[in-house]
Amino acid sequence: MKLYNTMSRSVEEFVPIVPGQVSMYCCGPTVYNYAHIGNLRTYIFEDVLKRTLERAGYSVKHVMNITDVGHLTGDGDDGEDKMEKSARETGKSVWDIAAFYTKAFFRDEEALNIIRPDIVCKATDHIQDMINLIKRLEEGGHTYTAGGNVYFSIDSISDYGKLARLNIEDLKSGARIEIDSNKKNPKDFVLWFTNSKFAGQAMTWDSPWGRGYPGWHIECSAMSMKYLGEHFDIHCGGIDAIPVHHTNEIAQSEAATGKTWVNYWCHGEFLLMGNAKMSKSSGGFVTLPDLEKKGYDALDYRYFCLTGHYRSQLRFSFEALDAAKTAREGLCDRIVGYKKESAPSENPSEEARAYMKAFDDAMFSDLGAPQALSVLWKMVKDASLSAADKLAAAYYMDDVLGLRLRDAEASRSDVVGSEDDLKLLQERTEAKKAKDFKRADEIRDELKKRGYNVKDTPSGAILEKIV
Repeated sequence: MKLYNTMSRSVEEFVPIVPGQVSMYCCGPTVYNYAHIGNLRTYIFEDVLKRTLERAGYSVKHVMNITDVGHLTGDGDDGEDKMEKSARETGKSVWDIAAFYTKAFFRDEEALNIIRPDIVCKATDHIQDMINLIKRLEEGGHTYTAGGNVYFSIDSISDYGKLARLNIEDLKSGARIEIDSNKKNPKDFVLWFTNSKFAGQAMTWDSPWGRGYPGWHIECSAMSMKYLGEHFDIHCGGIDAIPVHHTNEIAQSEAATGKTWVNYWCHGEFLLMGNAKMSKSSGGFVTLPDLEKKGYDALDYRYFCLTGHYRSQLRFSFEALDAAKTAREGLCDRIVGYKKESAPSENPSEEARAYMKAFDDAMFSDLGAPQALSVLWKMVKDASLSAADKLAAAYYMDDVLGLRLRDAEASRSDVVGSEDDLKLLQERTEAKKAKDFKRADEIRDELKKRGYNVKDTPSGAILEKIV
């Protein structure tokens, strides 16, 4: 198993701290609004990573936080609390906002067939853990108090910014006038806010530094270490978290413990809408319910995400989503046809196992989902394999891809011919490749007599039952 490690900027062999076990922390949603499909691309990538690790034989302990306090509209301690802003705009309480959007997030995850993390931890349930970690940093000489707020001093450590490869001297010399004049260094960050920062904050707690609430970054350090220990295997998130959030997490965690915090940093790339990344701040973002209202299945979007490597930017368009929808439905059509012919083989042939190995090889090489999908399609189009073999191999692959192929019959009731019909369809494809269009037309006419129209799609020809 090989993974790209953002810290080293290279693909590395994955070696867990404890043999056979993986500890993985993923940054969860800030529940002040719906997750947009760009956010959800990251969670699909993390789900595929977890499934691939399990395929590789590891037991995975997956922890994800819910940010329901402390995340400001600007990652660098500027702006107001996102929860407070949403509450003001909607007229609801911050607690109601958090509950509503947390429920909406998990509805999206379930629709996308994302396996729920083993531990989901809300920031508001772990305030004392954060206070304890801040006290530990204070005792180690890494903090200072100014204007009532507690700050982490990046000058108290020697390697701040190593994940993002920040040049601190350049940052200092080129820094704009800092909004927060309490900071000794513009890159210092808040560990604990008191009412001196924001008057009328709804979510506040008592602390040794006054009544207030935590900064955004401290929650991930406190909760990950609570559930995974002070040294764990994998930390995931979107690439936008690298320069500020993950950089600050590393600084405070390793300052507190004096040792390496995380071994592998894995980040998902942006989803582009036009020429820009999709974001809530820019407005006009697309949600999963938006897609569903237009007639798409959530799994059409999951399939679309699998067509791009998680470390490559992926450009969203409805034309591209249409192609993913057609491909996924065509795949389901084939699966239903195989199920009519046979149960999945309990002892797949050597040829089927070769496809399964090729699939694993693609996924074990830094989650090569596009290559793995091509292996799946090559397998289902292989006329030499039996329906039983194809089902066994497809189900094996789908345990990682998460497209719910075992449920294909329930979602695709209008489909497709027998194995003999599909072999004839494959023969037509081969005839077209050989430019034997006369034979291709003959096969099309024969399939029409059997009750099927032939539909050519970006992923190959499929059969549609004539109603």
